[in-house]
Amino acid sequence: MQNQGTPKHVASDRGRLRGKRPAPQQAPQRVKLLVTIVSRNKAEFYMDLLQSMEVNVQLATSGYGTASTDMLQLLGLADSEKSVIFSFVREDRAREALALLGEKFKTVRGGKGIAYTIPLKSVVGVAIYRFLTNNRMPTSGKGEE
Repeated sequence: MQNQGTPKHVASDRGRLRGKRPAPQQAPQRVKLLVTIVSRNKAEFYMDLLQSMEVNVQLATSGYGTASTDMLQLLGLADSEKSVIFSFVREDRAREALALLGEKFKTVRGGKGIAYTIPLKSVVGVAIYRFLTNNRMPTSGKGEE
């Protein structure tokens, strides 16, 4: 049996040992969970607004406020039927999303709400990460879009 030469993975390791370094890879953007609480009748408006900011995944659930009437009036949240919108946003877009939501909370009639982000430590799978971050880069080297 003849030696077919050095395996490819060994040859590439030798190149690295000689001082050749692979091209630097860009670190992936971190992902945050954006939680938005708004009146139920404004949920669709805010979901459309967030989608315009490249927020690819959103889940809206119904909620019901439990704060006292005095506290609700103080916060300007007299309607106790709420929608809680869970969205995934790239860390670099989170401040912009919160600022836009804050502006709309002040200017949209009956559109007051609360929004905050929670950092995520990890996401399982490259395809899921790309979907959550609205990154449509091909996963194979075949030039798919």
